[in-house]
Amino acid sequence: MRKNEFFALAATTIVAVFGFYQYEFQPKEEEQVETDRITFIGSAVGAAPDFGQIDDVNEKKQAFFDYLRPGVELENQRVQKERARLIRIQNNFTQGRLTGEDSSYAKRLSKLYAVELTTEGVNEAWLDKMLHRVNVLPEALVMTQAANESAWGTSRFAKQGNNYFGQWCYTKGCGMVPLQRNSGSFHEVAKFESVQESIHRYFMNVNRNNAYYDLREIRFARQNSDQSLIGPQAAIALTNGLLKYSERGEAYVKDLQAMIRHNDKYWTNYNDQMN
Repeated sequence: MRKNEFFALAATTIVAVFGFYQYEFQPKEEEQVETDRITFIGSAVGAAPDFGQIDDVNEKKQAFFDYLRPGVELENQRVQKERARLIRIQNNFTQGRLTGEDSSYAKRLSKLYAVELTTEGVNEAWLDKMLHRVNVLPEALVMTQAANESAWGTSRFAKQGNNYFGQWCYTKGCGMVPLQRNSGSFHEVAKFESVQESIHRYFMNVNRNNAYYDLREIRFARQNSDQSLIGPQAAIALTNGLLKYSERGEAYVKDLQAMIRHNDKYWTNYNDQMN
């Protein structure tokens, strides 16, 4: 990410990011919804408007994106803070000055991002995997998927379960049973305590699930070539790593790309070409 992009994110209202989250780690990567036990002390996102009652299409879209944007910004702030600490750990490791605090933080990130930290501790292989996983997601990508998966906030999963991203869980009673679930299937659509939790779990799903390895590779390549990570062009590029998000595969990706382009006027004015 370019320096001016970092400052664009940092210049938003800064909150005590880790004051919003308390974790107990029990990751199970085979599940689409991670099983970290998480308590949200606060949230950047309040109660949802009744989007179904907004008749004007442009007004509905503006209300939807304005509603989710603070929660997406909060998640990106959290990830930025984690990445900054990770880079500090990398620098200290390279210089042979790794501290006890660095090692403790590395253990925390290992559990959160499901990257095993061996008995020898921090090493180059661990750092490489973590630098692929701990990074921001473009608002246009996150909010377009939310619009697509929640029918612009009007689906029963969004309204009754705060689930804006169609995320599944696999324990009986963990969510809501889809009305058209195939015979022999056992998944449910997860329920969340808040919309903020839904956004958080989406971020963790994309950033650590093996199904979205390609998305993280695309993002890593853009990072290394000094391309934008947060503008709409970045969002379009990263959709190519979401083929496994939906059974529709490539058709789903093309739908997301068309939605991102069609709703360009609603995205925060991050210029992909800025130096």
